[in-house]
Amino acid sequence: MINFFSEEVRRNPFPAYDQIRATSPVLHDPQSGLWMIFDRQGVKRALTDHQAFSSSMLTAGRRNPQWIIFFDPPQQTRLRALISQAFTPRAIASLEPRIRELSRQLLDQQIERGKMDMAADFAIPLPMMVIAEMIGIPSADWPRFRNWSDSILKLSYTISGGEQAAAASAEFFQVTHEMAEYMPAIIEERRATPTDDLLTRLVHAEVDGERLTRDEIVAFVQLLLVAGNETTTNLLNNAILCLMENPDQLARLRAAPELLAPAIEEVLRYRSPLQWMFRATTRDVELDGVTIPAGKLVLPMIGAANRDPKQFTDAGRFDIAREPNPHIAFGHGIHFCLGAPLSRLEARIALTHFLERVQKFEMASDQPWEPRKALHVHGPAALPIRFEPGQKAAAAG
Repeated sequence: MINFFSEEVRRNPFPAYDQIRATSPVLHDPQSGLWMIFDRQGVKRALTDHQAFSSSMLTAGRRNPQWIIFFDPPQQTRLRALISQAFTPRAIASLEPRIRELSRQLLDQQIERGKMDMAADFAIPLPMMVIAEMIGIPSADWPRFRNWSDSILKLSYTISGGEQAAAASAEFFQVTHEMAEYMPAIIEERRATPTDDLLTRLVHAEVDGERLTRDEIVAFVQLLLVAGNETTTNLLNNAILCLMENPDQLARLRAAPELLAPAIEEVLRYRSPLQWMFRATTRDVELDGVTIPAGKLVLPMIGAANRDPKQFTDAGRFDIAREPNPHIAFGHGIHFCLGAPLSRLEARIALTHFLERVQKFEMASDQPWEPRKALHVHGPAALPIRFEPGQKAAAAG
């Protein structure tokens, strides 16, 4: 059995995906009890058929956070309607000037050195700052939110069981307790004195006379710390990896900057930041001639679905002008990522600035990169690069 959680496989899981998908798109690991789905058709069904595949791990006898992504209708429907009132396209678009400012500031700190850690110096702090400001968190508290995010990420280790799972659960419990003490005062401030931030909009969102409870707001902020931060971090890091590995596509992008939007979509497909999600079978389900019993934990492998040759021509090739490109990197169906427009906006701004300010760039280490500390995501924990500085900040605007 392939160990999909080993660092070697997590750096490059795609050959294993191709091998399994070609022979048996539905795989059962008797040691962990997990069921995995590798083809796009099966993954899409698991993500959309909530009658057969519950979003709640409780259905498989596991615990899960009280986040909207782990709820089924009608509870999911109610929460999404309320949250969508606060997480609007207009609210996201209004962040563009500030994202540009933060992106330039972060690059200014590194550009003259001719080297940086793409992850630590740029891809990690940018989305964290954006999310913290979007919520309305004072800048002095950003380090605390960063630590909370790192702890929440480790929740994926609970899937493996044993001491590692117990430690991850205990750490998440501690973070939940700390946030439950920190957030109420800020929530009450926004209730009494509204400001122009996401937290205010969450507090005052109303549908049919219903509002979000305090616990629901805290839970959504927890989710934002991971989903709104980690996805963009890995999207940025993976974009740089893809461009370094495919210099012909980098040259193509420099010659035609208008290809940046489809290039971002191709990064999302080719190196999906989120490699799998959780589902649990509510009944016996047949897929590809295999029956998954009721009450089993299922991993729809998004990273494998996005490389399915039945859907994507030459699926193993990185092509920045790929069209069509119906990837499912942000999920599919009722749980499609609310933050997808924000992630795309941040990537467009950050990569535009990077490519303007940085000329030739390459890895600064010959060591294999270390995966980030979450089993379900794909991307490097550190990405040291060296480069030739390009335009100055004033010209890069």
